[in-house]
Amino acid sequence: MTTFASGTDTLTRDALTVLQPGFTGTTAPDWLLRRLGEGLASVGLFGRNIASPEQVAALTAQLRAERDDVLVAIDEEGGDVTRLEVRTGSSFPGNHALGAVDDTELTREVAAELGRRLAACGVNLNWAPSADVNSNPANPVIGVRSFGADTALVARHTAAYVTGLQSAGVAACTKHFPGHGDTAVDSHHALPRIDAALDVLSDRELAPFRAAIAAGTRAVMSAHILVPALDPGHPATLSRPVLTDLLRGELGYGGLIVTDGMEMQAIAATYGIERGSVLAIAAGADAICVGGGLADDETVRRLRDALVGAVRSGELAESRLAEAAERVRELARWTATGAPAAEGEVRTDIGLVAARRALRTTAASTFTPITEAPYVAAFTPVANIAVGDETPWGVAAELARRLPGTRTGSYTGEDAGRVALEAAGERRVVAVVRDEHRHPWMATALDTLLSARPDTIIVEMGVPQASPRGALHIATHGAARVCGRAAAEAIVGE
Repeated sequence: MTTFASGTDTLTRDALTVLQPGFTGTTAPDWLLRRLGEGLASVGLFGRNIASPEQVAALTAQLRAERDDVLVAIDEEGGDVTRLEVRTGSSFPGNHALGAVDDTELTREVAAELGRRLAACGVNLNWAPSADVNSNPANPVIGVRSFGADTALVARHTAAYVTGLQSAGVAACTKHFPGHGDTAVDSHHALPRIDAALDVLSDRELAPFRAAIAAGTRAVMSAHILVPALDPGHPATLSRPVLTDLLRGELGYGGLIVTDGMEMQAIAATYGIERGSVLAIAAGADAICVGGGLADDETVRRLRDALVGAVRSGELAESRLAEAAERVRELARWTATGAPAAEGEVRTDIGLVAARRALRTTAASTFTPITEAPYVAAFTPVANIAVGDETPWGVAAELARRLPGTRTGSYTGEDAGRVALEAAGERRVVAVVRDEHRHPWMATALDTLLSARPDTIIVEMGVPQASPRGALHIATHGAARVCGRAAAEAIVGE
């Protein structure tokens, strides 16, 4: 069993217990191991910490040698947001592809297999799934991370995902409460605002969270969004009316409440991470997620001291901090003893099966599969922080495996179509886009391509809002590696 360092008082241990920090490197640094001995109970893994499943398993074993009940968390949504396969692309399509198929048993199987792989690496808390209803097509941060724009669809797939993931002994953390779908601002950069009426929020945003709670989700992540109908003065992460009155009181949720990353600008630029963390715990949050950007011992010390200082000054009730710490320990106990191993057939190919089923193809009558090496023009928008720019996407690699000699280029801006045409020469063009409806320059590039080369094939790897066009239009509903493979199969006629 874990032995805490002598001299670490209960208040300090509780303050450390509610933190979920990150770190740099693929092995645990000395400072992190020392903090685990002092009371730190959770660690967050990011892409920078991951080289291979074997390395992650060794890393989590290293953490558990210091504290056997540590919660090891990760942001592994599958699809566009992957940490376990950050350098190759995910073996699983994301939520939007699963929603396009609309087979809840498939969603459950995908989540269960993802959970098995996480559990095999020693990860026991996944900051997923996203239960946001993508009701605003201009949303810059949710998009394909959502199961869709239909509330009932999102609710049933959220529940299926929670059930599947937790069947593998990995706790689900359903996010981003009370719903981040109807925003046009990325909370990594600023504070979004949702001006929906209470009845709209209840019927649309909250329904998937009710479904997740009914399915037994072990954790819920708060959103850094301002919802004036619920609390005109504070973002949800810092709001007692949202976290305590609504989530705990009205919805009856009794599990762990985790904040979204506290260094995101919606909080850090307005309140600062220390003040924000104190307000979040006071509002009803139980765990402070930090470490996507600030990943060092100094950050842990600052947040620990802020929480301890707030209790000693009377600003934060010691009982509230103790309650939060106990919920962290309760989840740790569940991951160790409360979750059965996943039953049934192991489906290592389930991600590809799902990606193939998610394809939507619209073909011109003259379309014939490609048999010679094409030119792949990737029209590349700026990736949001949640997705990151480390993970490869597209169809070029998969086409090159089938058609050696395939060439590719990445383009952006108003002149992208002309430049891509020049680079393609006489080769057949495959144009790859992401969220064409959100990027006017991308639509212009496709117009340029199609006017000169009407046999161009278009692969839409974002939310497919624009009308299909081209000799063949393939909507993959996401940019995971398996989505690219499924699209390549369709292009060559496999």
